[in-house]
Amino acid sequence: MATTPMDISIQKSIETTTTHDVSDGHDVSFPSSSPSPIHTHHKFLVSVEVCLKPSSTARIEDVRLAVERMLEKRSLSYADGPIPVPIDDQFLFENVQRISVCDTDEWVNNHDILLFWQVKPVVHVFQLSEEGPCEELSGDGQLSSFNEWILPAMEFDGMWESLIYESGLKQRLLRYAASALLVTEKGVNPFLVSWNRLILLHGPPGTGKTSLCKALAQKLSIRFNSRYPQCQLIEVNAHSLFSKWFSESGKLVAKLFQKIQEMIEEENNLVFVLIDEVESLAAARKAALSGSEPSDSIRVVNALLTQMDKLKASPNVIILTTSNITAAIDIAFVDRADIKAYVGPPPLQARYEILRSCLQELLRTGIVSNFQDSDHLVLPDYSTLREKLNAPTEAQPVLNFCKQLLEAAEACEGMSGRSLRKLPFLAHGALSNPYGCNASEFLCAMIDTARREHSELPES
Repeated sequence: MATTPMDISIQKSIETTTTHDVSDGHDVSFPSSSPSPIHTHHKFLVSVEVCLKPSSTARIEDVRLAVERMLEKRSLSYADGPIPVPIDDQFLFENVQRISVCDTDEWVNNHDILLFWQVKPVVHVFQLSEEGPCEELSGDGQLSSFNEWILPAMEFDGMWESLIYESGLKQRLLRYAASALLVTEKGVNPFLVSWNRLILLHGPPGTGKTSLCKALAQKLSIRFNSRYPQCQLIEVNAHSLFSKWFSESGKLVAKLFQKIQEMIEEENNLVFVLIDEVESLAAARKAALSGSEPSDSIRVVNALLTQMDKLKASPNVIILTTSNITAAIDIAFVDRADIKAYVGPPPLQARYEILRSCLQELLRTGIVSNFQDSDHLVLPDYSTLREKLNAPTEAQPVLNFCKQLLEAAEACEGMSGRSLRKLPFLAHGALSNPYGCNASEFLCAMIDTARREHSELPES
């Protein structure tokens, strides 16, 4: 299996050698050992995601080739975001819902724009499943053991783009997953190079750990659909695995993983197993031995570790876990995690971007009105904010909104991403006339609400 686009970094003034990417039919450029003495020929690989309409019955390969031809003919500049579906191409217009460029921020410094001749698009075509979650029912009065989604799912559409964290976290997880799938499929000796395809996201509640796991599974189902045309997300209900009958909990864990094992026997099926608040299953055995936890929890941890070790032999499964209390997790489980990423309260840049996206959505829907001399208020992102604030020619209303939005972001220090997403709703509800507020009034209300919410945060 080939490396995904986000894993390729091309160095300037280095001659490139072209090899064939067997996973999607694209050529991938790798640097050769010697620099070119005359000219440099290199392409930036950029992911282009193509979402089919629900009614489309077109073959994915036909759509991919049509999009590639369309991109070759058009003099496009490449920056993250949508590309209009061409109305003069009847095939694409009838079958494609949207086309989006992704990941350009990985190699575009200082917000330079990639021109069409500098890039080689890697096109991923997918169709969203509208089935929704399928609940696994038990026949003995117990809670269902897991929920199952067919990916990519309509329910998770747009979730990846809406999540904002410290710089590099999402791309780090994408790169890890690509490497984990690659080394397993290539048959790397696990006794020489060790990996478990296990991710542990930890941090305080409300920081988006579970959403990030679901969004990551969705994104990978799109990026790897040429290799794995079927993808499933299994969300484990950890509480259902504790039986009222002593010593039965370990058997329930084994039974659950047996079902997962059956799913991954199909080699074209990529399975993501999500265990939220994993400390409830992988509680430290030290606590049980000391008598502060039920002894049945030892059997649960032992069963969980045993079953996870069995999954290592299968190349098409990734385990995603979250925890609010890492100190409570058994050390043997923590040691098995390849990536242990802390997801904390968002820093200032992330807070600004979250609030900016909220405000843009309220402007789009008309809940918050714009200033009179412009139909579209587009607030700059954080990386260009200082430039806007220092530019003497910048439009004064935009400048004022930038200052207010930044002030609101600064007032939200220590708040979780969940609280930040709720803040605009609370601010709107605090307005004396919520049916006719303009952007400036709304931002003032949001600053006041942020300060009030921040003052009510529990002491750390």
